[in-house]
Amino acid sequence: MRTIDHLIAGSAAGTVGRTSEVFDPNSGEVQARVTLGTAADLDRAVAAAQAAQPGWAATNPQRRARVLFKFKELVEANIDALAHLLSSEHGKVIADSKGDIQRGLEVIEFACGIPHVLKGEYTQGAGPGIDVYSMRQPLGLGAGITPFNFPAMIPLWMSGIAIATGNAFLLKPSERDPSVPVRLAELFLEAGLPEGILQVVHGDKEMVDAILDHPAISAVSFVGSSDIAHYVYRRGVEAGKRVQAMGGAKNHGIVMPDADLDQVVADLSGAAFGSAGERCMALPVVVPVGDKTADALRAKLIPAIEALRVGVSTDNDAHYGPVVNAAHKQRVENWIQTGVDEGAELVIDGRGFQLQGHEEGFFIGPSLFDRVTPDMQAYKEEIFGPVLQIVRAPDFETALRLPSEHQYGNGVAIFTRNGHAAREFAARVNVGMVGINVPIPVPVAYHSFGGWKRSAFGDINQHGMEGVRFWTKTKTVTQRWPDGSGDLPRGAEDGGPSRIQDAFVIPTMG
Repeated sequence: MRTIDHLIAGSAAGTVGRTSEVFDPNSGEVQARVTLGTAADLDRAVAAAQAAQPGWAATNPQRRARVLFKFKELVEANIDALAHLLSSEHGKVIADSKGDIQRGLEVIEFACGIPHVLKGEYTQGAGPGIDVYSMRQPLGLGAGITPFNFPAMIPLWMSGIAIATGNAFLLKPSERDPSVPVRLAELFLEAGLPEGILQVVHGDKEMVDAILDHPAISAVSFVGSSDIAHYVYRRGVEAGKRVQAMGGAKNHGIVMPDADLDQVVADLSGAAFGSAGERCMALPVVVPVGDKTADALRAKLIPAIEALRVGVSTDNDAHYGPVVNAAHKQRVENWIQTGVDEGAELVIDGRGFQLQGHEEGFFIGPSLFDRVTPDMQAYKEEIFGPVLQIVRAPDFETALRLPSEHQYGNGVAIFTRNGHAAREFAARVNVGMVGINVPIPVPVAYHSFGGWKRSAFGDINQHGMEGVRFWTKTKTVTQRWPDGSGDLPRGAEDGGPSRIQDAFVIPTMG
């Protein structure tokens, strides 16, 4: 059986020890085992990074960008193979896997402009003969801890900018679908990245803790559940690191009475059920304003959801595939039962779904709840599966309060033809990313990604200029070049300016 190993100093170099099973979600079978690393494995990776990073940081940004350009070409040339590999471990359909890769590449495209982005600021004549300039310098060694649901996009979000700015980067991907992160690191090496600059170490909590505690690692970026994000943030900060930790979500879609319901239903079908709902920017809660809107929306949703095709990840006609493993399938089904127990109306029940010929696969049919209320645990918590909940709101103000008061604040959307309502909503809602007639408001790569409240811990967002700020530190230089040369000051007797006149004056005091 295939073993997925670490990639340390440019080669597979794991240790004999614990492993974790990697499943094929379509069949339920174990297809590989991944090495679970130790603190000793991390030490070897850190040593390789420390040896390589100074030379990489000294490489001018234009040459670093050329490696990123070449990497982008290689990923595009291998995108079909990468997408099939990703789908075989995650379960999302091929089209979603290609989207996963493409969204990561868009951040790489942004990072290719690093020579311009890293230009600092300059002030001539800040004081008598004094100029001031600033520069952004790499932190040294950073690490990324990434989730299973986007095994290409999120590692590329982190590593692309970290590497472009001159850092070495250690990636600890999810042990559930680790093959694509390793393959991307191999393509970086093929593109000319020096060994030791991007390395992959696998593991579970033991490896996570080793990363958070290691004194040589200056910054950690994390994406995962909120409880673990809070843990990573707290432990990393206590160890003196810079930390950004993105957590869970419960994104709402507000449907105003004037919305185009046919378009809303089409958007919800993809936003709620695409990738089996296993994404933090999914739209699992829809909030129609007024019972008339709610009844009309429900009537249109039922046939649309019943028409969704669940299939294996290689089925080009499937809208979504299986969830990642049996434990996650059980977790989602448990949340469906919780909703029933709490009194929500289960309109469509996706439990018990079996795909002919793939009865052992981790498939869940689409589910729809109506009359979900804010006091229910099934509403408060992230289900992370193909489940859509209708929460009815009597008016705009109630609809606005629902996402604003929820523990998560990742994304939200409003569907309306009313510009005033949309503008008011965007300005007042207590959520980090807002879509107006856009169901999944993921910002483009040159803007930043990040939620509020329990959806994010730390002050700096992912990618865009926020990402550049996270992976660099600012150095400010105040310089003065007095006239003359030599060890002795020149006096007025030789016709030159008196050194007394050149005495340093703090710019603000001049």
